[in-house]
Amino acid sequence: MGFKCGIVGLPNVGKSTLFNALTETQAAQAANYPFCTIEPNVGQVAVPDPRLDKLAAIAGSAKILPTQLAFVDIAGLVKGASKGEGLGNQFLGNIREVDAIVHVLRCFENDDIQHVENRVDPVADAEVVETELLLSDLEGLEKRVPNLIKRGQQGDKESKFAASVLSQALDLLREGKPARLTKPKDDEEARVFAQAQLLTAKPVLYVCNVNEDEAANGNDHSARVFEKAKAEGANAVVVSAAIEADLVTMDMDERLAFLEEMGLHETGLARVIRAGYDLLHLITFFTVGPKEARAWTVEKGSKAPQAAGEIHTDFERGFIRAETIAYDDYIALNGEAGARDAGKLRQEGKEYVVKDGDVLHFKFNV
Repeated sequence: MGFKCGIVGLPNVGKSTLFNALTETQAAQAANYPFCTIEPNVGQVAVPDPRLDKLAAIAGSAKILPTQLAFVDIAGLVKGASKGEGLGNQFLGNIREVDAIVHVLRCFENDDIQHVENRVDPVADAEVVETELLLSDLEGLEKRVPNLIKRGQQGDKESKFAASVLSQALDLLREGKPARLTKPKDDEEARVFAQAQLLTAKPVLYVCNVNEDEAANGNDHSARVFEKAKAEGANAVVVSAAIEADLVTMDMDERLAFLEEMGLHETGLARVIRAGYDLLHLITFFTVGPKEARAWTVEKGSKAPQAAGEIHTDFERGFIRAETIAYDDYIALNGEAGARDAGKLRQEGKEYVVKDGDVLHFKFNV
């Protein structure tokens, strides 16, 4: 199961610098001029999870394999993108293909780095991008919904149903609100809504890019972004892309010393990755043994056969049961044998909903 977070924002806010640091590569050309990123770059990053190391230590695992999340560096949006300005159609198409939006906002002052509007106002920057996404959705639904209504009046029940669902989103867009505020009543409405692939339906994480000396506590600009995020029910994190770019060139001991010197407990990238993971409503389960300890990703609410299918389709097709140990029990009882002896190893069937941190061993027959 692949999940993608698209990194968006105006030109010269630090998107490519952040992407390079995330993927520990220089795959994206970071340069001080608009549209230096024309084709989207994709990087797979490990999701930080200290639980995996603890499980591996107990099991004596030869390999440690974290779960991963994909980040896509999408070229900078500008005002008028919904009408094709600044290669807008291509950029909006790239955004449509991701599962969540990581919106990088310039929250730093630097006269040497130009801003397309010659100002530093992250909230206004956010509104520029959001407006273009909203206008794109609005234009699409104002064409689609009347056609669905017409077909519904002609007896097409599916079109009538889709029109009723998407009309809710259209009303919100006309009020200048994102489509993600639409509240589907059931799974069927949620399915129709998801199929519309609306840009403003995607969850958003705001990343406040600040100067190095403001990485620990943020600044007035980032505080305004956090207020905006809170009002929208969204998330926000503070990062110094410059610090993160420096950190990827250091070994682990140097990183820890540098972070301590800067008053930081962990890298900003770790916060971004975890926030992106949470944004997509994902959880982690583990498989642990002497050969490897491995983390796997499923959506919240997934049942045991779906989790088994993440490992191999045969596991889902021939699922019999899942031997399950809660993470805390595995640690407290020093592994599988201790958990089994204490009665903490459970046999779960097809209806079991996987919990974050479960250590699973699947039984199957194909």
